[in-house]
Amino acid sequence: MGVFKCFVLIETMGLKNLMDRMRRIFLVSSKPDKVEYRQTVKITSLGMVVIGIIGFAIFIAVQLIGGL
Repeated sequence: MGVFKCFVLIETMGLKNLMDRMRRIFLVSSKPDKVEYRQTVKITSLGMVVIGIIGFAIFIAVQLIGGL
């Protein structure tokens, strides 16, 4: 969240209300277990690989067309 958005939230919600909502989210959230963590790592890694392959394909296409 950007600094500007944080200030806008403080102005519109009030600091106490914002802190209460943040505290509630923090209390409800929990540390992921081992299975959930591994699944998150796998999905994130797969996304990075896919984005890398797309970027490499675009690079090769530009090189074959004649470069920029």
